[in-house]
Amino acid sequence: MRFVAPKTVAQQDIQAAHRIREELVGQRTAKANQIRGLVGEYGIIAPVGIQQLRQALPGWLEDSENGLTDSFRALLNGLAEDLRYLDDRVAALDDRIVESVRKDPVAKRLMTLRGVGPLTASALSGALGDGKAFRRGHDFAASLGLTPKQHSIGGRDRLLGISKRGDSYLRKLLVHGARAVLRHVDGKDDGLSHWLKGLASWKHINVATVALANKTARIAWALAHGEEDYDEKLAAAGA
Repeated sequence: MRFVAPKTVAQQDIQAAHRIREELVGQRTAKANQIRGLVGEYGIIAPVGIQQLRQALPGWLEDSENGLTDSFRALLNGLAEDLRYLDDRVAALDDRIVESVRKDPVAKRLMTLRGVGPLTASALSGALGDGKAFRRGHDFAASLGLTPKQHSIGGRDRLLGISKRGDSYLRKLLVHGARAVLRHVDGKDDGLSHWLKGLASWKHINVATVALANKTARIAWALAHGEEDYDEKLAAAGA
């Protein structure tokens, strides 16, 4: 049984900001999908991507020949205002999180990791604290569901996919960051990039992505627990 260390008030505040932000992002996605579905009933095909949808909305409202009734235009304008409101709420929370990272020495160290931006660094810092709640980096990665499930029988060990247990929000952030690193790994000559390219050459790209997310989680624990700075040479060691 692992006992969770009490969180400071600052950690609780920042984790609350992340939870609220995640909920608002979900509401924004649902609102965008609602708009797409409703305009589709009038024969208008909405573009893919929420940014493209924002750009298309004013044109739909102003175009008098697109088949939209005055009554529906009023409803659509209200939905557009809802979307702008959610955008503003998310942006305000992003600013709050970025400001908290500037004041957090652990989060600032975590920002030096590849694929870790202010949002991920803040979430990692809130989950780790001083790192003392976890005996080793593997335990922290396991708490995020980034370690493989095992199915052993007859003395044979078989590793399955990741467990996906634990903190799904932080796991998602780490996987997205790892995917961004892999997209830009070509042409880089550092040790971590060589390790990633070697892994991706014989493993599926999703396996390499999760492996990097796992490694990032373990390094993050080491930086928080040991109050150390990121060492790129050590990051390339091991799997």
